Amino acid sequence: MPIYFLTSQDPYWYFMDYHFRTIEKKWQQYWSTNKTFKASVDKTKPKYYVLDMFPYPSGAGLHVGHPLGYIASDIFARYKRIKGFNVLHPMGYDAFGLPAEQYAIQTGQHPAVTTENNISRYREQLDNIGFSFDWDKEVRTSNPDYYKWTQWIFIQLFNSWYNKKTNKAESISSLISEFEKNGNRQVSAVNEETNVFSSSQWKEMTEKEQQEILLNYRLAYLSDTMVNWCPKLGTVLANEEVKDGLSERGGYPVVRKQMKQWSLRITAYAERLLNDLDTIDWPESIKEAQRNWIGRSEGTSLEFQIENSDKKIEVFTTRPDTIFGVTFLTLAPEHEFVSSLTTSEYKTQVEEYITFAKNRSERDRMADVKKISGQFTGSYAIHPFSGTKIPIWIGDYVLAGYGTGAVMAVPGHDSRDYAFAKYFNLPITEVVAGGDLSKEAYDAKEGKVINSDFLNGLDVKEAVKIAIKKIEEKGIGKGKTNFRLRDAIFSRQRYWGEPFPIYYKDGLPYPVSESELPVELPEVDAYLPTESGEPPLARAKSWTTKEGYPLETNTMPGWAGSSWYFLRYMDSRNDKEFASKENIEYWQDVDLYIGGAEHATGHLLYVRFWTKFLFDLGYIPKNEPAKKLINQGMIQGRSNFVYRLGNSNIFL
Repeated sequence: MPIYFLTSQDPYWYFMDYHFRTIEKKWQQYWSTNKTFKASVDKTKPKYYVLDMFPYPSGAGLHVGHPLGYIASDIFARYKRIKGFNVLHPMGYDAFGLPAEQYAIQTGQHPAVTTENNISRYREQLDNIGFSFDWDKEVRTSNPDYYKWTQWIFIQLFNSWYNKKTNKAESISSLISEFEKNGNRQVSAVNEETNVFSSSQWKEMTEKEQQEILLNYRLAYLSDTMVNWCPKLGTVLANEEVKDGLSERGGYPVVRKQMKQWSLRITAYAERLLNDLDTIDWPESIKEAQRNWIGRSEGTSLEFQIENSDKKIEVFTTRPDTIFGVTFLTLAPEHEFVSSLTTSEYKTQVEEYITFAKNRSERDRMADVKKISGQFTGSYAIHPFSGTKIPIWIGDYVLAGYGTGAVMAVPGHDSRDYAFAKYFNLPITEVVAGGDLSKEAYDAKEGKVINSDFLNGLDVKEAVKIAIKKIEEKGIGKGKTNFRLRDAIFSRQRYWGEPFPIYYKDGLPYPVSESELPVELPEVDAYLPTESGEPPLARAKSWTTKEGYPLETNTMPGWAGSSWYFLRYMDSRNDKEFASKENIEYWQDVDLYIGGAEHATGHLLYVRFWTKFLFDLGYIPKNEPAKKLINQGMIQGRSNFVYRLGNSNIFL
């Protein structure tokens, strides 16, 4: 190929500068004035919805990770427009967050002012880059006209229950109707354990008694829950907001404590959240992370009688074939029986261990397989088949919220039990042939069962069936499906978040009328908890309904507004509903969603949950938020220098 060198004889345009600032400013102004990228319902064109995960507007402005994904989505949005598609490509702000509140505590400046200033900076930067966003669709989760609908969705959750017969959420009114006709004997629901009652008994109950029962069925409910409490931040944190016993934001110590909290019954959707992963085009790594987080397992419940007591410890196991290999029980440090099981001889050691375990999040306890810790309670259980005494320990590798908060330890055939037994010199019994227990546990679910009475000689799969049958015959357990997924704690003890549309009468929660939404954040004299430890909203004057009933003082978590924002973009200026039926039917769902893999078990799970719920009630036509998800990758924040030593093949 010939090389051509420019000369003074060449045309002037070879030497013309590209005045990018002038050109870009001109066209960006044109796009803004002419609303070039505005998207409206147009049934003559196929739709295509391209969505980026919207940013939290921090004081630092955009970081390099934001345009990393936004540029890719913008290129694709422009491409689809050229190909004749009607493209919805919106942008907004996930505007509630701890940093603005921490700044308010330090300076006294209202978080709304800080957030507005930060958004102005973000908008300037986004405009300078020249993205093809439809800014008429902009949303801000902290604006009352947005969180009005977040509150509305919460009320729908509060007024719904999950019917296992129809496998979907239904109005609480249908449950009340069933109670009035037949009581709860025929009800199949995802709910807290409730005593059986007849229709006549239901009708004889007081309003307070009825509301207490309904709270056991609602998809949004109040309960005493073990939570991650951060004293420095003055709030509860979700599991994914805690790392190595410290808050992800700020690095402050986090402890486990019991508090009355709002929770959402996401566990009702566990099976659907799991199965429907096969219907969406998402990265396999994200799907696998959600599968593991949901954690479906088949097994059986099983009761162990406590020695010299009428109490029984219930466990859940996926390996009933190894029942004769149980050599000890391990309880979560938070288990309700721990205090009564602890003998005077071990009281001090148990209390010290519980204090230690409180400072570790559930996520850390699940992930940290190298640290081995535990404490003997001094008590024993009786093996349900052999009748032998089994020591009862506590260990932080057992979680109070998973299963029953207790495990039957089979060190011969479970790696964590094996490590625990080796560390504390506890017996290890082989009950499935095929491994070398002098080196490690034999975890494989195959082989012949040995040293196991009526199970001897059976293959593992057959032994599981026979063991469950025997357990059910003895009336000490029942075959069941279990999930690792826990209900989502939905309360935060801070100011800068969505107020709950809830008031209290006789100590029980009731939703405010939908006509009174939004319940707006009140003015307070400080953004700190009260002297008695109540959340900041308790500082507000007359924080009550018109009738004088006290309003909820907690606020919703940061992920509330992001769990449905893709729907609001479809019709963001609608003040009558979260989006019109016409807009929802046209845009339906997200065709391409781009965002970070770090949201796998947080936002990406919650948005699927809320989508399925709204689908159940008939408000939207799709039960998944996005057909396709792409993770843009993560910038590691590191630099490497590679060079070769002179006259050698050595690289550094």
